[in-house]
Order: sequence, then C-alpha cells, then structure tokens
Amino acid sequence: MLRLRSRLGSFWSVVLGVVYLFVIFVVGICFYMMYEHWDFVSSFYMMVITLSTVGFMEVNQLSEEGRLFTAFLIMAGVGGFVYIAGAFAQILIDGRLQILWGKHKMMKEISKLRNHFIVCGHGRIGSIVVQEIAAEGHDIVVIEQTPELIDKMEQDGILCIEGDATSDEVLLSAGLLHANSLISALSSEAANVYVTLTGRQLNPGITIVARAGDKTHISRLELAGADRVVLPHFIGGLRMAQNVLRPTVTNFMELAVRGGIDLQMEELLVSPESELVNLDLIESKIRPRFNLIVIAIKRASGDMVFNPGPKEVIDANDTLLAVGTKLNLEEIKEIL
Repeated sequence: MLRLRSRLGSFWSVVLGVVYLFVIFVVGICFYMMYEHWDFVSSFYMMVITLSTVGFMEVNQLSEEGRLFTAFLIMAGVGGFVYIAGAFAQILIDGRLQILWGKHKMMKEISKLRNHFIVCGHGRIGSIVVQEIAAEGHDIVVIEQTPELIDKMEQDGILCIEGDATSDEVLLSAGLLHANSLISALSSEAANVYVTLTGRQLNPGITIVARAGDKTHISRLELAGADRVVLPHFIGGLRMAQNVLRPTVTNFMELAVRGGIDLQMEELLVSPESELVNLDLIESKIRPRFNLIVIAIKRASGDMVFNPGPKEVIDANDTLLAVGTKLNLEEIKEIL
C-alpha cells in the first residue's frame, strides 16, 4: 500500500476518493436488493439518482429504514464528490497534469528519434558531454534519477527521462534500439559496468563509451562491452601537466576545440561510391582543392596510418582524420 501511494503521488487522494464512492455504490445496491427486495436494475438506478442528487422520484416505495439509509447515503456521496473535487483541484494547483502532459509529449518525441545519443547521468561529467554533443546539433536523451536535475533539463529543453539507467525498461524507453551511441557517465563504477552490459546485450551494434574512476577498472568495462573507456581525473591531470610543459600546443588545441579559431578536427568516412576511392593523397587533391590536412587514415580493418605520405592510397570505408575550417570540412563531405 505504501509503495502504491508513493508511485501515485498527488493522484493518491483522487484514487482514494473513487474507491470510497465505489464502495458506497456497492453497499447501496446490496441494501436495496437485500433489505428492500428490489431487483438489480432498480437498485442500480436508485443509487445513480441518489449519489448524483438529480432529484428524481424514488423507484419504489421505501420503508422508514430505507429512507434513513438513503439520507445518510446522500450525505456520504456528496462528501465523497467534494473530497474528489478538492483532490483534483490540488493536482491542478500543483501543476501535476501539466507535468504529466509534458512528459507524455517528451516520450512521444523520444520515440521518434533515430541515430541519437543516450547519456546516462547528468552530473559534472555528463552535463559537459551533453553540452558538447548538443553544440554539434545532434539529438540527445539523458537518463537521470535526481529530480532537481530533471527539472533543470526540462527548463533547458533537453530530452530527458527520470529513472534508473541500469533498468532495461528505462534504456529501451530512451530509444536504445535506435541510438547511435550510449555514454555511461554515472558516478558509480558498478552502475557503469551494468549499463554497459545491458546496452551491449540489447543493442550489439551500438557504440558504448563508459566512464571509469581508476585504470584497473578499464579492463572490466571493456570486457562488459565498452568500445571506449574514459578516465576523467586522468585526462584532467594530463591536461594540467601539458599546460605547464607545452603551453603553446595546449592553448592551440583549446582554441581549436572551443571555437576560438576557425579550425576543426573531423573524422571523414569514405564510402565505396566516393570519387576518392583508389586514389592516393596527391591524386585526390584534398589539400589544394579543400585546403585540408590529412593527419591520419584509419583503415577498415582498424589499422591506423599516422602522417600518411603522398602516395598513400585511400580505400573504401577508410576514415580520414582531417584538420581544416568547418566550411571546407562540409565541402569535402559532399564527395564522400
């Protein structure tokens, strides 16, 4: 009972009032059938006109006991209706109906998403992940348990689901089967492992990136199915050290990443139909035509060719790691 009351929240009072009226309705029918010896239809009709207080005549002649019972029945019924009306008014005041409608609309929008990103956790790490992915114009669904963070995301227009990310139902409701990537940025190491396991089991083809707190946990997350494992504290410490050891390089990278200069690093997948297939870097004319620098080529087999020479041939399904302006990167995508 306590669990049901917790789940219903503000609607508990309305449900309680409806149950109360239903009990009175059943008791009244039984009284008229057993004490007054009426048939079911007459008893049912009498209860309807009595509780609704429409003022019609009695169906059959009532005894004195029947009239007293009917009088108390009217008072009990009117009291029940007043209680339900008050409970419903409280729901309107609290804005619960508006919240429910907003969540229904949000879930409908989430169900239409395809190739989106799912982020589990909107804490210090997850919020930055959401911010960066949203800045690139991609669709995101966030799974979070904290009500305060859910309210903030709803105000910011971020699609979110309140629930436990380790639950199969919650992950599926976030569109896991149609998502492009799953990012587990939860603070609990065990929860990240479980999310990774569940995500890989439900959608074997999805890309999974998981957060780890220690180097010793990397192997566990990779064994669970994570494609990439990130250690935020390690990366933060490494960046601080680089700021001291190589400040110029670090500042340049930060400007490129944050948009301080018109420079961007992008992964460019070469389709089998692309005009670049079977051409070397000189023949492709990527540098003079698009003013881009190819710093690496990732083969379809997974092998990486760093600083490729001019005679390095581009094959189908290769991924070019190129550096250049955003406009030039968009132009080359038209021939890929």
